[in-house]
Amino acid sequence: MKAYAKSTEPTIVNGINVDDLFALIEGVKGDASKAKTTWHVATTWQGQTRSRAEVTGFGIGGQDVPRRFTIDIDEPSELGGSNRFANPQEHLIAALNACMTVGYVAQCAVHGIALESLKIETDGEIDLRGFLGIDPKVANGYESLRSTVHIKGNATKEQFAEIHAAVMATSPNVYNVANAVALKPTLVVG
Repeated sequence: MKAYAKSTEPTIVNGINVDDLFALIEGVKGDASKAKTTWHVATTWQGQTRSRAEVTGFGIGGQDVPRRFTIDIDEPSELGGSNRFANPQEHLIAALNACMTVGYVAQCAVHGIALESLKIETDGEIDLRGFLGIDPKVANGYESLRSTVHIKGNATKEQFAEIHAAVMATSPNVYNVANAVALKPTLVVG
């Protein structure tokens, strides 16, 4: 009689392998060096107001992980562009929304909450007098952003409120947008 090893199926909630997520959490708790991630994007001008951002990888726990993605960026025709791609402000909002989305999906998954739908709408205003250098008293970027999270699943309003608070407290891009991030630019000419 042969003995067969029983395979354990991973626990998947909202498309997230919760077993792997908990293993990551435990690994980071046990060894802080596994917590450090590094990110790099190189952006090159493509003519007019178009640019292309290239991602070639990231680092996690001291290991380099290759990845290959391109992100094309442009401006609306009204702002001097060819209107072929979303502009930097739309990418900024999209990155904020996407980061929050990951947070909601993961937080719900680890709490066993199955999502039916999730949509985040964010908007803000930029006064062109600041960007165009017309009035130095006018901010040259967003002074505030407003987000509305539409979420539906097998949780109570109270459970979703707890998830919302956790996402607002832990989302890297919520932090990055809500707090001053030190920028250290270097100019290389030639």
